[in-house]
Amino acid sequence: MTRKTILNDSHRALGAKMVDFGGWDMPIHYGSQIEEHHQVRRDAGMFDVSHMTVVDLKGARVREFLRHLLANSVDKLKKPGKALYTCMLNERGGVIDDLIVYFMDEAFFRLVVNAATREKDLAWITGQAKAFDVTATERPDFGMVAVQGPAAREKVIGLLREGDRERIGKLGKFVAAEAKLDDGTDLFIARTGYTGEDGFEIVVAEDRTVALWDALLGAGVKPAGLGARDTLRLEAGMNLYGQDMDDTVSPYEAALAWTVALEEGRDFIGRDVLEQQKASGAPRQMVALVMDEKGVLRHGQKVLTPHGEGEILSGTFSPTLSKAIAFARVPAGDLPPGSDGVRVDIRGREVPVRVVRFPFVRDGQPQEGVLA
Repeated sequence: MTRKTILNDSHRALGAKMVDFGGWDMPIHYGSQIEEHHQVRRDAGMFDVSHMTVVDLKGARVREFLRHLLANSVDKLKKPGKALYTCMLNERGGVIDDLIVYFMDEAFFRLVVNAATREKDLAWITGQAKAFDVTATERPDFGMVAVQGPAAREKVIGLLREGDRERIGKLGKFVAAEAKLDDGTDLFIARTGYTGEDGFEIVVAEDRTVALWDALLGAGVKPAGLGARDTLRLEAGMNLYGQDMDDTVSPYEAALAWTVALEEGRDFIGRDVLEQQKASGAPRQMVALVMDEKGVLRHGQKVLTPHGEGEILSGTFSPTLSKAIAFARVPAGDLPPGSDGVRVDIRGREVPVRVVRFPFVRDGQPQEGVLA
């Protein structure tokens, strides 16, 4: 049965086109995916991300547990509210999921994991947690709204009670804090996002989610659907689980080497495989591609390189660049930005593409070399 977030009626009242997304009835757009994309890049837009799964971990050994569970090191989290992006791996070094972990206190960490991987994530986490006497509690009593764009923080801060505005205004990136709306609604506000723009992801009690959504609408924040969220995150060089990586792909094969911490003395799940790949090289690599010819790069298209064949992972038309862009996984080999000889098979025609650096767009602007 398709699940609905608490904001389902709100989406329909705003004229959203609804689609099935990983078993959830979610808005793909509210009229124009392109306009919603530009709204986030230029001002502020908001996304219902209440389908995401919040998991609270508690126990005296919870930090020790997370040092074992995650490829990145929670020892980087020293102050309450600090957050970390990381992958959770299986014994083969494959990515079970990518997630954000928040340090609340020494006996309490919070995870936000993907909606489509909810069941397998919860089973894996609870199974691994038993040896550390850590309890993992899913929080379906929460809703979540992401407010993103250059004006996003200002619009959210204006809705907070006066005593919280300055403190939340000074919140650093990848840091979270508790605050209240003017009406007293409790919020967990994180300066994180999935668009490449500044903004907040806000966790709120499910029964207050509609009130938060309506307050944001009243402040001039326009709704955006999953379509714009996908083009924004791809421009920003951010992976989508299940399309750009899965449990057969290591972080090194997903351009996520920066999320792996191989410090001495920490034996996390999958470490042996990652050490081998770091020493001898992963067999595959993920690259960013731009196509200057007209057309769209799509998932599954064959990519031809001097080192062998690969395939398009995520591909789309970039509204910011007015060009087709994509991630591709290809055989390992030297493919620096601007490399010649990379082509994509589009209905039997080999179309040249350019290798560029991640991300395609930063702070709303094309990165050097992307437009060429």
